[in-house]
Amino acid sequence: MLDKPFQIKGFEEQYLDQVVHINWTCLPENYGSYFFMDLYKRFPKAFLIALADGKVAGYIMCRAETGFSEFGGLRVVRKGHVVSLAVLPEFRRMGIGRALLEGALNGVLEYGVKECYLEVRVSNESAIRLYESFGFGPVTKLRGYYRDGEEALVMCKRF
Repeated sequence: MLDKPFQIKGFEEQYLDQVVHINWTCLPENYGSYFFMDLYKRFPKAFLIALADGKVAGYIMCRAETGFSEFGGLRVVRKGHVVSLAVLPEFRRMGIGRALLEGALNGVLEYGVKECYLEVRVSNESAIRLYESFGFGPVTKLRGYYRDGEEALVMCKRF
């Protein structure tokens, strides 16, 4: 079996500029550097990067929250939230997104979560298929969630 052409590792502050660049390159919803650093400081086990060809090719950052279960009812649970996942276009279709998601889900479990949720554009079929392959299922849609007015599909997974 061949080695993967990338390495998954924990985020470190030295990679901040590259991660912000990926966010701005790949996603229309952008965060300031302070937001990335805040999540890193609070949830370092759930903030990962992929290194390929000597640079950051992608990242995922998650957090743990306490709130009502995404599966309905008035049950309060500890839940993970996939805040952002992005891979540079030239590094897509190599398994980086899958590896990042797998690693981050393992990391967020260390914060005592019982379920994990995320929002994804309804038009992002490849991302939806990836999340489904990890056991995420649709919960609801959020109308006008994104700045351009597109709906978000809320997906959730129980652990």
